[in-house]
Amino acid sequence: MHIHILGICGTFMGSLAVLAKELGHRVTGSDANVYPPMSTQLEAQGIALTQGYDPAQFEPTPDLVVIGNALSRGNPAVEYVLNKGLPYVSGPQWLADHVLQGRWVLAVAGTHGKTTTSSMLAWVLEHAGMSPGFLIGGVPQNFAVSARLGDTPFFVVEADEYDSAFFDKRSKFVHYRPRTAILNNLEFDHADIFPDLPAIERQFHHLVRTIPSEGLVIHPTTEPALQRVIEMGCWTPVQTTGAGGQWQARLLSDDGSRFEVSFEGVVQGVVDWAMTGQHNVANALATLAAARHVGVVPAMGITGLSAFKSVKRRMEKVAEVRGVTIYDDFAHHPTAIATTLDGLRKNVGGAPVIAIIEPRSNSMKLGAHRDGLPQSVVQADQVIWYAPANLGWDLAATAAECSVPALVCDSLDAIIARVKDLATPGTQVVIMSNGGFGGLHGKLAEALT
Repeated sequence: MHIHILGICGTFMGSLAVLAKELGHRVTGSDANVYPPMSTQLEAQGIALTQGYDPAQFEPTPDLVVIGNALSRGNPAVEYVLNKGLPYVSGPQWLADHVLQGRWVLAVAGTHGKTTTSSMLAWVLEHAGMSPGFLIGGVPQNFAVSARLGDTPFFVVEADEYDSAFFDKRSKFVHYRPRTAILNNLEFDHADIFPDLPAIERQFHHLVRTIPSEGLVIHPTTEPALQRVIEMGCWTPVQTTGAGGQWQARLLSDDGSRFEVSFEGVVQGVVDWAMTGQHNVANALATLAAARHVGVVPAMGITGLSAFKSVKRRMEKVAEVRGVTIYDDFAHHPTAIATTLDGLRKNVGGAPVIAIIEPRSNSMKLGAHRDGLPQSVVQADQVIWYAPANLGWDLAATAAECSVPALVCDSLDAIIARVKDLATPGTQVVIMSNGGFGGLHGKLAEALT
């Protein structure tokens, strides 16, 4: 079958393309913006990419079109599909029908940490010899690919609350029917499709409704919104993590790189790994709980975590030039920005930290998070905000509220010039965006040489 994917360079749709090709289909696709790491992965898989949405890409006519949720009515490719009556489906529906059917699905949901936690979980199962399939919204460095079918019943999926398609406004995760579900955390996000936090809580409860009574729900004790979700009705056993929970961690280093794990008061072992940050310690506890549910004893899971290598674009060190270290990070929500910078600060101590932030997500563009941004960067020594031309709110006013030195730039050249003025050997530069950021990472590294 020839499957054509619209919006193929999104992290979810690109992973879907990998699975479809592994199933033996001929896969092609298009996107408005083709950029790494997904474009690189797809090209390596031999999947042909078209830039843009010209209807000419439908010659020859595909057997099925999978439409990503970034596309809407008015898009020329979408209009062509509808006018010609071509068969089409949403990505989550295709995944449910052709990959997840009959599998033991382990789903990782939450506002933050989905990609990292699902990568951890897939790796822990792999380390335990369980060869899981997985679909992750990023590229785990332990696997170097974002998706695979796997040849056992187990399948790990990053379970996003964003909508499925322009014709299916349900959250993606309601399609997945997991047996094991991690609910990492829950805050307001996706202001372009959700009016408020209670609307997102209802979608999470739709997910909880699909989990069987012989399954397992895992969530931290510290999230009031998740507690409200569970109180709406839960027919599944629950395990909790964090303070007062069944799974707890005792930090052996301030930056979270070493910690002791206990389950129901019994010490299970010590995780000693390359990750930092309290958020990743929380991700690890949820991972161990989920892995135990499918038969991985905690000691084995802890050994697996100690060999975990993180995910591309999650505090990924991309260059070190003249003593200046450059990281690429996906953070695009105040909480994620704050936890990322906190973890880095605890890791590097008093070294200068420069944060470069692009407010690129739909919620950011709408200004939904602007009140939380000044406080999110307190662990940096200098913040450089990028103001794209289409930003609909006053970023300079937000920058003025920062307690650390903050600058707003409207071009990559201005950002690079500022970093060159500030950076000295030992400086840590974190570039935060959920997009390609115009190749800033490579351009900055080149400029510093």
